[in-house]
Amino acid sequence: METELPLPFLVSVAIPPGLANLQGLNREEVSLLGNPFLEATSGTQEKLSRFFNRHNYEFFAHVDATGLASQDDVIALLDGGARKAFVAPEALSAYSDFGARVLPVISKPDLSAASKDGLLVKEFDPRAAGLAKFIEQAQLAKVKNLYLKPVAGADLGNFIEVARKCNAIPILPSTGLTTDKADATKLLLSKVISTYWKSDRQDGLVPTVVTDEAGVALGLAYSSDESILEALKTQTGIYQSRKRGLWVKGATSGDTQKLVRLSLDCDSDTLKFVVKQKGRFCHLEQFGCFGDLKGIPALEQTLKSRKQSAPEGSYTARLFSDEKLLRAKIMEEAEELCDAKSPQDVAFEAADLIYFALTKAIGSGVSLADIEANLDAKGLKVTRRTGNAKGKWAEKEGIKTTEAAPVKPTPAEKAPEGRITMQRIDSTKATEAELLEKLKRPSQKSPEAILKIVTPIIDEVRKGGDKALLSYTHKFEKATSLTCPVIKAPFPKELMQLDPETIKAIDTSYENIKKFHSAQKEGKALSVETMPGVVCGRFSRPIERVGLYIPGGTAVLPSTALMLGVPAKVAGCQKIILASPPRADGSITPEIVYVAHKVGAESIVLAGGAQAVAAMAYGTESVSKVDKILGPGNQFVTAAKMHVSNDTNAGVSIDMPAGPSEVLVIADKDANPAFVASDLLSQAEHGVDSQVILLAVDLTEAQLQAIDDEVHNQAMALPRVDIVRGAIAHSVTVVVKTVDEAMRVSNEYAPEHLILQIKDAPQVVDKVMNAGSVFIGEWTPESVGDYSAGVNHSLPTYGFAKQYSGVNLGSFMKHITCSNLTAEGLKNVGSAVMQLAKVEELEAHRRAVEIRLKHINGQGRIVVEQNFF
Repeated sequence: METELPLPFLVSVAIPPGLANLQGLNREEVSLLGNPFLEATSGTQEKLSRFFNRHNYEFFAHVDATGLASQDDVIALLDGGARKAFVAPEALSAYSDFGARVLPVISKPDLSAASKDGLLVKEFDPRAAGLAKFIEQAQLAKVKNLYLKPVAGADLGNFIEVARKCNAIPILPSTGLTTDKADATKLLLSKVISTYWKSDRQDGLVPTVVTDEAGVALGLAYSSDESILEALKTQTGIYQSRKRGLWVKGATSGDTQKLVRLSLDCDSDTLKFVVKQKGRFCHLEQFGCFGDLKGIPALEQTLKSRKQSAPEGSYTARLFSDEKLLRAKIMEEAEELCDAKSPQDVAFEAADLIYFALTKAIGSGVSLADIEANLDAKGLKVTRRTGNAKGKWAEKEGIKTTEAAPVKPTPAEKAPEGRITMQRIDSTKATEAELLEKLKRPSQKSPEAILKIVTPIIDEVRKGGDKALLSYTHKFEKATSLTCPVIKAPFPKELMQLDPETIKAIDTSYENIKKFHSAQKEGKALSVETMPGVVCGRFSRPIERVGLYIPGGTAVLPSTALMLGVPAKVAGCQKIILASPPRADGSITPEIVYVAHKVGAESIVLAGGAQAVAAMAYGTESVSKVDKILGPGNQFVTAAKMHVSNDTNAGVSIDMPAGPSEVLVIADKDANPAFVASDLLSQAEHGVDSQVILLAVDLTEAQLQAIDDEVHNQAMALPRVDIVRGAIAHSVTVVVKTVDEAMRVSNEYAPEHLILQIKDAPQVVDKVMNAGSVFIGEWTPESVGDYSAGVNHSLPTYGFAKQYSGVNLGSFMKHITCSNLTAEGLKNVGSAVMQLAKVEELEAHRRAVEIRLKHINGQGRIVVEQNFF
């Protein structure tokens, strides 16, 4: 079951909601659940509009819209805040622009009517013939968002059990539910909720996170059937004490709670109570058990306090009483924010504007929760204005204004920023030149332009040492409190405080990476007798000092520390240095410190970019010089690595040139669209300059559209959706007819990551000529290679897979050859050596052999005559 509902069921109520107070749940009880199911008709449209105007951000309301006469009425419901609207299947195509927010509804159990986003079955009879077959079909089909609404008079307990077997969301009539234990004719609401929660405690209690309306965590409590029932009946904060039974919050302290909403988390093992807290939650002198409020929530509390009892003559009191002053300050600060240029100035001016804007809100009786709720409500709208500046504000900036009516979204504009869609090209219809043009990587700055930026940084760090390195860290990372650029081993335990789950994940990945790279060790040294008496050999030795660059950029990457640090340790490198950008407070992420500890690193350089590369290449007062620098980075890091590797004064090598991350997925008709999309997005979220390619083998338009839909829907749920949007903008789907053609295109592209989501994927690996790493079959997402499978994720990008391997044990080794000749051996090979030296006119080379041969032949010391005239 896939749903964003606060609870895994809906409650069907009359319009306006909750009028049938004496027949079941009342308005307040339904409100606490936040999940009403409403039926819209032309006669109730006006009432529904009023309801949504007041509550659109509060409820996850679902509406049966089959009783509405026009499409505009349905769109108005969506604009008002209905999370989902249900329409007749034949009308569904008219709402294709609205994706999963409009679903089909039918009156008989027929899963073939389901859209890719779900289905509502009305008049569902849990006692009807053929029920077992329907349950089996539902379990196999795994319909996303399958809703079941029972026939009148159905046994709700039995109905809920059937819905759970179908992995469906039941719609329960409010008239059949109650919070009155004495009413045996109805199902107790607390029992319904507890049916869905999971507890791993012997006493069956469920952890309950308590937050205020703004989502700030106040503390942790526990709930039971009994406490939930009392909380619902009284609409207050009531919990289950593990020692004293029911705990009515504030009964003795007076710091009471009004219950606003309750919900279950995604795993159904934790409850959440949203409350209006009077006073403080914690027994200590602080607002909540996790400490006092900070930032905007703290400002809200201060302003509320000042409004009630501001010290006479205080500035805040003056703002509350002088409307013109407050208005002037808001406009003044807004203009100063618009004029701000540096990040520091923008943050400073934004803070000022927020202060005065929130003062206006609190003075008008508007809470921070009200503001956030309105932001959420705006996000639900499906018709949008153009957003042009108005009147004098536009004129002031020289903008010509034209009033525009609200516009309905087009298929390419389902959200304010537009639908996230990959470009598409059909290789059977395009020329080779057109195909290659489409497959071009995102353009990078020219090498000359990048070098102009990084060369002065490298030179300054080479000459200025620690002082220059710290200066750049203060400038680029804003870590102005940092006074030393290096943390030396042994690393303090307090710098690697991690939760047990993260430690376990790192340890698991460490062991797998160690096992795979240890297997790459060579056996005994190579020894070959090329001819009698001539023995050639080769042996390996670790590179003594290595510098490992761990990017910080848009994501923390302890996995890269593992991928570089573990093989360095396995190889036996004597000195391992890590470099990674610090956080603004000068600290480094504890995951990276923990990995550095595990691999035996000597130190961590608290710097990123070209300055970190220069520090490791040349050494500073605190940073040890290394012999080789490995690790991925942006184009500036790559340029710096290549620059120092070409400087003989640095005496340092690098692993490979690298660019932004990329993936190429080959998918045929057997591929799961959700899997394909997830693999594409796993690389797209790295950065806006990343690129993802899909080679679609003989897919129909419907199959291609299914992947496109999954890309958009999954992307919109990602926290890094803006980064994904930038990457997808220059990504492409290439339609090909055969696997052979797909492999030809792939080998030409030479991807960093190649994923084979095709039938008989292992048999296709023989056709791979150019790739950094290959992921074989539907159960092998690229993510496992990034983290824990054991293979290395530091790979050649930007087409360099044609010439370079990814990082491996050999990246940390040197191979040294040796020759060992007997006298017989020199006699056997000597004539060839002397002849070639003669051809090249290198006489000393020739004589080095000749002298030895004459000695072997008993001719004694050779005297070379000198002709001085």
